[in-house]
Amino acid sequence: MLRRNEQTQQISVLFLVPFVLGGILAALDLLIFFLYWPAGLLILAFLVGYFALIAYLYLEQKSIMTREMVQFALEYEDLENHILKDTDQSLAILDQKGRVLWTNRAFDVMAESSRGISAAENLLGGRPISSMFQEIRQEALPHDENTVRIPVHRGDRELSAQIRRVPMEGMAAGNRLFGETGMQDYVMLLNLKDVTAVRLAVQEVDDQSMAAGFIYIDNYEEALESLEEVKRSLLVALIDRKVSRYILSYDGLCSKIEKDKFLIVLRKKQLRQIMDGHFSLLEDVKTVNIGNEMALTLSIGIGLDGLTYAQNYEFARNAVELALGRGGDQAAVKTPDNVVYYGGKTLQAEKNTRVRARVKAQAMKEILRVRDNVFIMGHKLGDPDSFGAAIGIYRIARTLNKKAFIVLNERNTSLRSFLALFEKNPEYEDKFIINSEEALMLVSDNDALVVVDVNQPSRTECPSLLELCKSIVVLDHHRTGKEVIENATLSYVEPYASSACELVSEILQYVGENIRIRPEEADVLYGGIVVDTHNFVGKAGVRTFEAAAFLRRSGADVTRVRKLLRENAEDYKAKADTVSQAEIYRTAFAFSVCRARGLDSPTVIGAQAANDLLDIRGVKASFVFTEYENKVYISARSIDEVNVQVILEKVGGGGHMTIAGSQLEGVTVQEAQSRVRKVIDDMIRSGQLTIQEKR
Repeated sequence: MLRRNEQTQQISVLFLVPFVLGGILAALDLLIFFLYWPAGLLILAFLVGYFALIAYLYLEQKSIMTREMVQFALEYEDLENHILKDTDQSLAILDQKGRVLWTNRAFDVMAESSRGISAAENLLGGRPISSMFQEIRQEALPHDENTVRIPVHRGDRELSAQIRRVPMEGMAAGNRLFGETGMQDYVMLLNLKDVTAVRLAVQEVDDQSMAAGFIYIDNYEEALESLEEVKRSLLVALIDRKVSRYILSYDGLCSKIEKDKFLIVLRKKQLRQIMDGHFSLLEDVKTVNIGNEMALTLSIGIGLDGLTYAQNYEFARNAVELALGRGGDQAAVKTPDNVVYYGGKTLQAEKNTRVRARVKAQAMKEILRVRDNVFIMGHKLGDPDSFGAAIGIYRIARTLNKKAFIVLNERNTSLRSFLALFEKNPEYEDKFIINSEEALMLVSDNDALVVVDVNQPSRTECPSLLELCKSIVVLDHHRTGKEVIENATLSYVEPYASSACELVSEILQYVGENIRIRPEEADVLYGGIVVDTHNFVGKAGVRTFEAAAFLRRSGADVTRVRKLLRENAEDYKAKADTVSQAEIYRTAFAFSVCRARGLDSPTVIGAQAANDLLDIRGVKASFVFTEYENKVYISARSIDEVNVQVILEKVGGGGHMTIAGSQLEGVTVQEAQSRVRKVIDDMIRSGQLTIQEKR
């Protein structure tokens, strides 16, 4: 120990000698400067070069000196060195740049370094730790006193690298080398742990966690009505048997809680297998046919990863409601952070009964009756459907003697002809159509808000109104997605409906007998249905034509509506150009770009072009991309074979099975196309899309 202290003092002297000599020379130079200043200047130049050289050597050789001092300290601490070398913990010391200074034997074994040669000798050149473990990069090293944990994979093993800073004087406490040399820097201590067993244990516990779920039969009553009395019980028994066997095959529990509802309990591991199979029960149950004209479909809701069983149960209830709100024939798996959908390949069967429409109409009437004013708004970049539905609600509010306002920010070309019907019309107030700023100034606590043709808060004309109004009514025909208006007093979302104007037309018939629709209002409602059904050829059911008949009786004129929907020459040319420039991807998907320059409503033109692209033989879905106001708008359309809603949901959009859209920020049109194509490729690869490609 005495000899070690003497060596430490000698090393300390070596560090101090260059600086002491430099100080002496500086003092002599000062004396010479007064005696003979030219000689003083010459010696001063020499001193500047001398100190520059000393500083360069000190800074450049700092890491080498640090490594040598660490090695020197550890080699002379015999007991500590023996313990550190032979400990079971895998330890390594790194410099500030992540280069290895020292390792013990356990670390050598875990890192698969050379046996029989010490790591200090093997790594004398200061190899970076990233050359041994790619995950441990220099930018990931700790920048403060906090410990950094980095997962590391080594074959089939999972390691955890814990790295923290250690001050030099703290690391070599009792060693005067670092204290006397003035070295106040730090090194980094790396502790490598094998956490494979812990991970497997956690995974096993997670696999055994419970998932709760519900299975609803979507069209139970409608399917039974098409069967003879003697066959109904057989159909029910076959469905029960198929559902029960499916769940039991995955070691789950299935209990029938109502005539068309099942409660299921599964382990998470088995649920993953069901998810990997994309809930094959959805397609399997459609094969049950004993003479029923209508195939049965299911809606499945699963709750997963809740903190308690009760929370999983609540997640399951929310998930099955989401599946039903999106049209049924699909499964929804809800976790605390996300909702994942499966299926949804079948168009929802139209309900023949109007009981729900009547109930919703009466409920909305009661809500509006007790409020002072009524505000109505649709989605951003309004179209004939949203505006027509808003006009229908305006008529309901006026019939109830309530002052009503329609919130509309942008008057695009698709709405100008409709708006002209109400401008300078003595039957209407001058300021019943207002913008968001005016609405926020007029709204009060006792006002009602009716949202039409949209159920996503961020896509409404004025999202702030949703926070200021306590009574909110939502009327929409789009399938619900992850983002919904959660604080709605009344929600009437029917994906089977062709348009929001169809829903409002039905509600108008049940609000009261004294309601009278003006001809211009009937024209606008009829025009909204025409636009969304593409002249009654897309998604038009029996109730669509019944709503159109009601509007005709109320004064709608087909000729006037056709004139309202006529396009100007520039828009027509832009739509034709978009169709002519289309490219066919994978023999079934039409991709095109709509130019926005010179168009007042390029997104509307893009949507119309997407509809027209479906007239091309062999096209199962169309996607039109429009760059407008620093965003890329995607309009997607299909007929029946492809669910474009599922495709666009994966890029942040949503909509219907046959009509969907999305808005992307911070991307180019080419990047947006690449994203959609990648989604299509992934869905085909996973079996979610089946396309017969030409050879």
